This record gives sequence, structure tokens and C-alpha cells, in this order.
Amino acid sequence: MFEQSTARPIALGARASRRTAGRLPLRIRISPMTALWVVIIAILVLPIAVFLTLAIAPALLDQGTSWFSLSAFADALSGQTLVGFADSTAVGLVASVSATAVGTGLAWVVARTNATARRVATGLVFALFLTPSYLIALGWERLLEPNGVLQVLGADPAPLRSVIYGPVGVALVLAVKGVPFAYLSAGNALAGLGREYEDAVRVHGGRPGRAIVVALTLIAPAIWSSLAIVFAESVSDYGVAATLANAAHFPVATYTLYLAVQAFPVNFPLASAVSWLLLALIVLALALQRRALGRRGFEVLSARTRTGRRTRLSPGGQAVWLVALTALTLTSLGVPTVGAISASLIDGLGSITASHTWGFANYARVLHSPDLGGPLVFSTVIAAIVASIAVVLAVVCARVLAKQNQTAGGRVLDSVLLAAVALPGIVFAAGYIFTFNLPFMNTLGIKLYGTTALLGLAYLATALPSTTRLLVGAMAQLQRSMAESARAHGANGMRAWWGITVPMLARPILSAWLLTYAGTLLELPVSQLLAPAGTMPVAVGIQNALGRYDFGGGTAMEVMAILSALVVVAIGYGGYALFAPAGWKRIGATR
Repeated sequence: MFEQSTARPIALGARASRRTAGRLPLRIRISPMTALWVVIIAILVLPIAVFLTLAIAPALLDQGTSWFSLSAFADALSGQTLVGFADSTAVGLVASVSATAVGTGLAWVVARTNATARRVATGLVFALFLTPSYLIALGWERLLEPNGVLQVLGADPAPLRSVIYGPVGVALVLAVKGVPFAYLSAGNALAGLGREYEDAVRVHGGRPGRAIVVALTLIAPAIWSSLAIVFAESVSDYGVAATLANAAHFPVATYTLYLAVQAFPVNFPLASAVSWLLLALIVLALALQRRALGRRGFEVLSARTRTGRRTRLSPGGQAVWLVALTALTLTSLGVPTVGAISASLIDGLGSITASHTWGFANYARVLHSPDLGGPLVFSTVIAAIVASIAVVLAVVCARVLAKQNQTAGGRVLDSVLLAAVALPGIVFAAGYIFTFNLPFMNTLGIKLYGTTALLGLAYLATALPSTTRLLVGAMAQLQRSMAESARAHGANGMRAWWGITVPMLARPILSAWLLTYAGTLLELPVSQLLAPAGTMPVAVGIQNALGRYDFGGGTAMEVMAILSALVVVAIGYGGYALFAPAGWKRIGATR
């Protein structure tokens, strides 16, 4: 009796379990952090690891006969390669300190004073970011080179050429290219810094200078991020290395790396060893950044943050500001722009037999040439897609990096992203070629080599580290209490994120999107190595024209591409000013 009464429920339970198992599929839950790490490993870690392995195991990818060797490092630490490494370190330090000082000062004046022509300063920053370093360097070259624009006009450029063609010119171009990173990093942080901190200093008897020191201390994460990213961008820059530095016979690490990649036979192990040395510099910069910040907190943005107050400059202060802005404009973009535009208006510049007549023939030729129209549309579409994906991933990464008590995973992510900044685009492209052309990739069914998707992934990988760094300063200011309060009042995670975090970070996110778009539009090294057959990114079209010594046509294409990027930037900020909710625009506003 007892056995009969218990057997039936057991049997029913077994049948119910079988029915339930048949109806409910097996669900594997993947956490957001796991998904993020899958993406990071696929687009950053794996290509970098494959390329760096070549320095110690060249036989792994059929680049030598040794399965373990340090000979590539011996070659990298000798001769011209060692000289190039030392030169890169020196100009990187000068460029990072100079760019951070100028960019932070510029951001302070624009955000906290009533200085005249503040919009001009903002426009200058975006124009600098839109213009790749190699195009700025080429603008100087078109003016100063023998038989260049100045010589065509009857002037003697030799004295100025002796200064610009060398370490001074290389450091100058790298510094002005770093100003936008410093400006946006500091500007986004200053936008969330309310006036209560400055008022507290003044109430306790502090002078205005002391209030500035306190404010700069509170935005220390943004300043140190600027120093780190500008240094990394400078030592890994390829554009200046291939143009101005090469013309001046001033060896830098990235050009020695390029020569190793372009040598016959190709010496990828040496290029990999040079990359290891560049990464060592970046690790040192990261360690100094972490040591400087320590465990201090920088959370200043909350529901009680009050709008910042603009300082009224005296007439003398306005004059000093205008002189400084004019000098910065002329040095950074004025002279190179004059060189590019004047070169684009000289028909036959670069040809010994041409008559060098002035006019718009180069622009007319470009408009009717298939080398610009299709490439510009192609680059515009892919740059917009890459920028959108990069910003989404960068917000997640920046949130992880901005936590005061980083986990081990956060520290590893920080190191990976900053290390990726140090790798030149040409090295990244080589890593992608190796990784996605390996036999095991075909075995896994991943057939991306020679496709537009692979080009887009490479663009994304090169853009993500810098985009993340631009958002870290603003993200570090968000106090967790606001999201926790929203959750306590019934809002789920997505609603709290959309209702609190997005409004407070809307403008920094927009800035990051526009900068990523502009940088991708005119990216050169990745475009050259990974562009699929039958497609031509606009930067490759410009470089091909310059390579044929068609300086007039190449610079005309350059001017038109940059103008198209400026139009997108104007539409982005204009649309935000017109259509963004009023509450979004009040955050970070000054009066």
C-alpha cells in the first residue's frame, strides 16, 4: 500500500520532468562583461597577440626558421632602429606635455570665460582632428620644399625649411595633432564641474588662481588621460614619420617599423620587436598615470551640481587671448592650410615641365574623376557605421575604467586599450592580415580576409581605444547614487541608464562620435593594406594622387574630403542644439 502510493507520484514527476525538458530549451546566459571581452579579444587582443608573437617565434607564421629567438630585439636595439626609438620617445614627451597644456588651457578659456571667438576655438579643435597628421605635414612640405609654393611665388623658404625639417617640425605637428584630445578630455570634465567648488575656495579666502588649481585637481583623470593618449598617439604616429620626418632624414620608430614591413624580403619579426618597445613606453605611461591618481575619488557630478559661472575677462585679457588663439591657429592649421589650398590651385605642381598656372583646374578634374566620388561615399558610410559601434562599446569600456576601485578585469582592459593605442595603424593592419588569413580561421568558417567587414573591424579596433579615453573623464564624474536612487524608485537598469546617464553624457558621446567618424573617414594605413578589391577609401585615393606626383589633384581631393567632414560635424552639433531636450543641454552649461 505504501509502495503503491509513492510510486505513482514518482512516476508522474518523471513524466512531468520529461515533458518540461522537451518544452524548455537549454539557455546559456552570457553576462554583458563576457560579451564585451569576446569583442575585445576578437578585434584587439588576438590580432595584437599574433603580430607580437612574431618577434619571439617567427617560425609560427612562416616568417623564419626559429621557434624561439630574441634576435629581432637585438636588431631593434641597434643602429638606426635604436636611434628612431630614442627620437620617438623625445618628441612624444614634448608633444604630450605641450598638447595637454595647450588643450587644457583652451578648454578652460572656452568653458569658463566670456572670451571672444570661443566658437572659433572649438572649430579649430575639430578642424585639427579632422586633418590627419600626414596632411598637416604635407601642407608644410608643399610650402617649403624645393620648387614648392613659396619658391613658385619667388620667396626663399630655405631658412624656415631648416627649422621645420627636423625634430622641431616633427614635434610641432605631433603636438598640434594632440591638442584636440586634450581639449575634449578636459572640456568634457569641466562641463560636469559645478561652480560650488570654486565658490568654496573663494569663501575661504582663496584667490582666483587657487580656484583654478582646485578645479584642475578635480579633473586630474582627464588631464592624465590626455597625457597618456597624446604620448601614445605621438610615438605610434605613422603619418608624420612617412612625410616630414622622412624628408628631414629624422628617423623615428614607426618609420623604421614601416621599412621593416616594406622591405624585401619582409622583416615582420623586426617590426614586431619595435612594437614591443613602443608598448613598453605605453606601459610606463600607464603606470605613471595610475601612480599619480592613486585611490583618490573624482566624483563631482550629481543631482546637486550647479551651473558653472563664466569669468569676465578684462580688455587686456581679451587681447592676450586673441593673440594666443591667432598664434595657435596659424601654427597648427593656418600655414599648412595655405600650403594645401595654394597647391591645389596651382595646375601642374610637382611637375618640372608644367607652367604652374593658377586656377580651379584641379578641382574640376577631381569632380569628374571616379577616384573621389565613389571613395568619398564609401568612406562616409563605413565611417558612420564604425563610429556608431565604437561609441556604444566605448561607453561600456569607459564605465569599467572609471570605477574608483577597479577589478583585475578592469585593469587588464585598461592595459589592453592603452596598448592598442601604441600600435601604429599599419601594424594593426598587418596583424589583421595575418590573423584572419590563418588556416584555422577558414576551418572555423570565419572568412573575412579581403572583405569590407574586415576593413570595418580594423577601423573599429583602431578607433575604440581613443574613443574610450575621450569618455573616461566624463564617465568618472558620474556618482553611483543617482542610478541607485532611480533603481530604488522602481526604474529598471535600462530605464535608469536612459533617464540619467544618457542625458548627462549626451554631449561627450556626440563629440566622441564625431571625432571617431572624422578620424575613420581619412584613416590611411589600415585603408591601404585592408581595402577590398574594387573599393577605394578616400584616403587611399588622395595618397595615390600624391604618389603620382599630382600634388595639385591630391591636395584638391584632400580639401574636398575635409570640407565634407566639417559639414557632418556642423550637422551633428547643429542638430543637437536644435533638437536635444532642454534638460540635456543644461548639463554642463555656463552662465
